[in-house]
Amino acid sequence: MSKLDPGNGLLSSPIAVLGAGSWGTALAVHLARAGHPVRLWARSSELCEVLRRGSNPGYLPGIPLPHSIQVTSDLGDCVGCDPVLLVVPSHGFRQVLRDFLAAVSGAAVPGPGAPDAGPTIVSGTKGIEVESLTRMSGVCADEGEAAGRRLPFAVLSGPSFAAELASGTPTASVIAASDADLARRMRDLLSARNYRLYSSTDVVGVEIAGTAKNVVAIAAGAAAGLGFGHNTLAALMTRGLHEVTRLGLACGGRRDTFFGLAGMGDLVLTCTGGASRNRKTGLALAAGKSLQEISAETSMVAEGVLNSLALSRLADGMGVEMPITERMVQVMYHGLAPRVAVEELMRRDLKSETEP
Repeated sequence: MSKLDPGNGLLSSPIAVLGAGSWGTALAVHLARAGHPVRLWARSSELCEVLRRGSNPGYLPGIPLPHSIQVTSDLGDCVGCDPVLLVVPSHGFRQVLRDFLAAVSGAAVPGPGAPDAGPTIVSGTKGIEVESLTRMSGVCADEGEAAGRRLPFAVLSGPSFAAELASGTPTASVIAASDADLARRMRDLLSARNYRLYSSTDVVGVEIAGTAKNVVAIAAGAAAGLGFGHNTLAALMTRGLHEVTRLGLACGGRRDTFFGLAGMGDLVLTCTGGASRNRKTGLALAAGKSLQEISAETSMVAEGVLNSLALSRLADGMGVEMPITERMVQVMYHGLAPRVAVEELMRRDLKSETEP
């Protein structure tokens, strides 16, 4: 049984947020302010103690946490919550989900026959697994099957800096599920006056867009760090969107998704916003820092670093050309100078704008 008392907000069951980084904490703050009972899971008991003092200074400084948020480092305390927002880096998504499902199974053993329906899993993660090249929707399906549970899945993505959402800045995003009714229910549940969600059934497109734009943002940061101007940035973002869309369509996404909030909207924010971790990584690369030096300077994860490898491998296997992504892999992992990467992109064969 949970050690926490049930919430008494708008839902018969609380909403769980698994992951107390900047985005997970911001979502918990948003949901609590909207009147929902919220349980926020942090990996370490030490972070929980910090959060119980009323803020998360390491990840979301200056934002007070509503007293109604119940903080825990025990996944068992999140059993019975629905939906469950999983907001962790892509390389940790599978293990956290697996551990949560083990806690669920420990609380109630599924009956015989068809798999029991589990809680709706809402992914707030922008990435794919490097080893398996699996999107988070696939990870959820795999782990649900292994646990004998059918897990409804939705993905939340779009142009949204954590600090701005938590401070009440008007923000819009997309929530996608293959089941249109589920997408609408999650849209209506998670929206509030300052957070407007649009529903979609294009899970593939939303996941690919949210992953691939991060690598373009690293390139944008590198270009800025090299002193290039608005001409360069505009060209980089436009051609970046072109290659992100190309990969997304090859994977089964819909074109309109890449010109909406999850695609172009998020790309613009991540490439130009000062709070973008991926853009900051590009700036540091342009200054001559190595990935090891960059990672040592912060506890926050720039998803585009690892996902550049996954995207490059995925694109190569599908025969999709992604020149910006390929150059950033060379810069980050093979010692190519950022300025040389830009020069190589400029020297590519001239062609029609609609060609790869």
